[in-house]
Amino acid sequence: MSAPIAVALDAPDLATLASWAFETSPYVSTLKVGLEVFCRDGADAVKAARDAALRAGAADTKIFLDLKLHDIPATVAGAAKAVGDLVPDFLTVHAAGGAEMISAAANALPSTRITAVTVLTSLDDSALDSIGMRGPSLEAAVRLAVLAVGAGARAIVCSPLEVSAIRGAVPADITLITPGVRPAGAGVDDQKRVATPESALAAGADLLVIGRPITAAADPGAAARAIRDGLAATR
Repeated sequence: MSAPIAVALDAPDLATLASWAFETSPYVSTLKVGLEVFCRDGADAVKAARDAALRAGAADTKIFLDLKLHDIPATVAGAAKAVGDLVPDFLTVHAAGGAEMISAAANALPSTRITAVTVLTSLDDSALDSIGMRGPSLEAAVRLAVLAVGAGARAIVCSPLEVSAIRGAVPADITLITPGVRPAGAGVDDQKRVATPESALAAGADLLVIGRPITAAADPGAAARAIRDGLAATR
């Protein structure tokens, strides 16, 4: 049984990425290939993650391509089409790019859940003030989520602290994805707005992004299994 977890495969090389994917995919629903890895390894990163999951017997594992596209609509549409052959289940864009940009991505890749990132979990209210974004972060995240869904996004990325408010503001079929998830006792690293896996799910999240608490463990597979088992015990 897999848990609603997207493991962030922020690996230093393809061999490590494949190892993490193989070890964790029996216990999680999703493997996330992010910007750093994709810029280095391109399509090979997605292929390595998918092949590792197949070898582990987890053929249903989803691929989350986390590129956070943010540009003029035509460029974002072209970028979305360019990764279409990889058949990602999720592809991220920045909600701050606006409704026209989000619609361009959704129209370019209709079989993929275009996933709008609201407010990065590394930002707090003072950081929003410094870049001129109207806050506080909760209000900004809800505002961006509603805009993105109206423009065709079918999933939203938000911090665990905003997920409850966003769940009440968007349709029930919108997938809510929460980074900044840390098991009790784990370090928060560079995240500012965090929560435990259990509290994020209780607030209404559908998918939890977890990276270093799993991949930095001595045994990533065991770490993923432990979080899965902990979630199962509370549901």
